[in-house]
Amino acid sequence: MPSSITWGLLLLAGLCCLVPGSLAEGLQGDGVQETNASKLCDQPASHRIAPNLADFAFSLYRLVAHQSKSNIFFSPVSIAAALAVLSLGTKGETHTQILEGLGFNLTERAEADIHEGFQNLLHTLNQPDNQLQLTTGNGLFISEKAKLVDKFLEDIKKLYHSEAFSINFQDSEAAKKRINDYVEKGTQGKIVDLVTELDKNTVFALVNYIFFRGKWEKPFEVDQTVEEDFHVDAGTTVKVPMMKRLGMFDMHRCDTLSSLVLLMDYVGNATAFFILPDEGKMEHMESNLTKEALTNFLKKRNVRSASLHLPKLSISGTYDLQTLLGNLGITRVFSNGADLSGISEDTPLKLSKALHKAVLTIDEKGTEAAGATFMEAIPMSIPPTVEFNRPFVTIIYDKNTKSPLFVGKVVNPTQK
Repeated sequence: MPSSITWGLLLLAGLCCLVPGSLAEGLQGDGVQETNASKLCDQPASHRIAPNLADFAFSLYRLVAHQSKSNIFFSPVSIAAALAVLSLGTKGETHTQILEGLGFNLTERAEADIHEGFQNLLHTLNQPDNQLQLTTGNGLFISEKAKLVDKFLEDIKKLYHSEAFSINFQDSEAAKKRINDYVEKGTQGKIVDLVTELDKNTVFALVNYIFFRGKWEKPFEVDQTVEEDFHVDAGTTVKVPMMKRLGMFDMHRCDTLSSLVLLMDYVGNATAFFILPDEGKMEHMESNLTKEALTNFLKKRNVRSASLHLPKLSISGTYDLQTLLGNLGITRVFSNGADLSGISEDTPLKLSKALHKAVLTIDEKGTEAAGATFMEAIPMSIPPTVEFNRPFVTIIYDKNTKSPLFVGKVVNPTQK
């Protein structure tokens, strides 16, 4: 007989390597139906939820930054998409908390628009691009003994292109291996052994992954990389391989953020923001960083010459999201009062664990060997030296969907 508090496991995996359809009907609320407003609106559906995703990203970042003094790296798109999938099987207050926790005002926006936005977002991100590799995926692992609601399975397949797998959670080692293999394959070997413990009473496991691999439009030369100091804090200095390039860069001095902002484009449709606060101004910058600021930097390109020093690094972030999501008002899904009857009518469910892991690698050229030589003209005057040799924030932004794919803070480049 199943436990009255069975284990729903939400697994979220994200990866970033830098040089770095039709909608279902009858959902909760207004249902996922094409609305007249969406028909009349030429704006892609993903653009309509982009402001909410950006606000969610910065809210989550501030919560993590408040609790951690070390490196930060996560994918707000991965976390939000997994929660949106989960919301399809929730009802009542559980349902409302998830969507409002993601930043959606349910009195002003039909739920149809939310799911249509995520559907368009994931479809756009998964378009093949021979220059920029970006793939996302959702996998639902279902206990052989569980009877899930057909409607839920249909919705996640139609809206989120989720794959569903039958699995024997009683054999926890085999189940753990199968889930870990799925994540490892989806992230091309960069995230391994995400699940270390798996309860035999698990009814379903939801896995979302995002994989990104890009190369700079203006790469660095490997032979220019040398060891230099990186100042972690007033009393700690570490040696890091520092990439160097003399050239033209899109840089902004932002007095509102008390920061230098560098934008570096990938070959393809993504841009990396590197935000370097003035000494002692990290918390000020974090408090004032907004989606409007990012938009303004993208609109007002400001190219000038500089000698750039940027650390070569590989960092990761692993998070138990229960506390973080609780601070955003998403609590009921983790409690005995959770209503996931849209997933299983026979077995009471709650979400007991929510995991997220993301990996960031920054190097000179990317994951492919560069066969071409890059050259550009710069002014004859001596350019300023711009050194990212103290903690800074980075955001990887997809221009097609106007969404922040990854958000992070580099505090110590030598810490994995």
